[in-house]
Amino acid sequence: MYINPRTGNTWPIETPVWRAPDDLGTVALVPGPAFTRDLIERGQRGIWRYAAAIRGCCAHRAKSLGEGGTPLIAVRWNAQTVHAKLDYLNPSGSFKDRGAAVLLNYLSGHGVRSVVEDSSGNAGAACATYAAALGMQCKIFIPDSAPAAKRLQILAMGAEICEVQGTREDASIAAQCLGGEAFYASNNHQPFFLEGAKTIGYEIWEQLGFSIPDVLITPLGQGANVLGTHYAWAELRKSGEIARLPRLYAVQARNAGPYLAAWELGSFPALTEILPTIADGIAARTAIRLVEVSAAIAHSEGEIVGVTETEIASALRQALAGGLYIEPTSATALAGLTKLQRSGQVRPGERAVVILTGSGLKAATVIGDIVQAVDWNVQRP
Repeated sequence: MYINPRTGNTWPIETPVWRAPDDLGTVALVPGPAFTRDLIERGQRGIWRYAAAIRGCCAHRAKSLGEGGTPLIAVRWNAQTVHAKLDYLNPSGSFKDRGAAVLLNYLSGHGVRSVVEDSSGNAGAACATYAAALGMQCKIFIPDSAPAAKRLQILAMGAEICEVQGTREDASIAAQCLGGEAFYASNNHQPFFLEGAKTIGYEIWEQLGFSIPDVLITPLGQGANVLGTHYAWAELRKSGEIARLPRLYAVQARNAGPYLAAWELGSFPALTEILPTIADGIAARTAIRLVEVSAAIAHSEGEIVGVTETEIASALRQALAGGLYIEPTSATALAGLTKLQRSGQVRPGERAVVILTGSGLKAATVIGDIVQAVDWNVQRP
């Protein structure tokens, strides 16, 4: 059932909605059932190994492009061994494929044939990719600052792009104004996106030998990975598979971090201006799920961490030097990890996992500017 977390009213999932019909606020799903390792579908790979925990989709009828099942590798970061979850190796190059796969399969299974989404790039690319796979019409509203590589990816998947002069929020308003022309398949509003996002929590648990880390660090846009992992581990705790929750550290760019501003002030500030950031994938003016995201982080005894543009660029160069070709948005998590190590909040001997969310192939121009390496090691005859 859909549920309004503010009023408690519920609605059947057979009729897709993206906001609560009673007050037009964000809508959620009723809490999921307990999950145990015995429910893993061993013959499946990726997110569909956890089909018993994914509501709204029938796994054997779902269209899959191989999403999920991304590597969890050990890396050295500032003289400490941590685990990096390489979710930029999903089909369209970002973690958003998990949520898009579940959301669009759910919508397609309930008769939706045309979708609209707003995005700074990765969510739009994921939506366009799965819409193409499912034979659905797709229109993506993007701000005029969206990176060229992400625009091209959306167009290449056959989706229509509508460019909006202004911010990411302006693109969102324009997409919502379409009304009944197409279903608003918003990764920031529709809770079935989180059903896909939570599979990363199950994967990390299984890849660590059915145990959980002490610490999880992730970039924070509108909280899909924060809420997704929180939901997954709550369902594992409910079954007795785990006894505690990891500390969640969510990282935002100080130039465009509404969750960070609210966390530091202890209230929800009205952000009227944001500054440019190289972490375009998480740039936002408003915090859509502020209450839920803040509660999940606080419940885990974690924190929202702010990083500067200089810190993001430094972390990106360090990641590239270690063979991780990620976009700057992913590097915010590594910049946050560095700060947490230096402050003693991530301690030697603790098991830390950092989620790397987007591929560097989506940000080649920005990466070139940061490393100033366009002509490095080019041999000419």
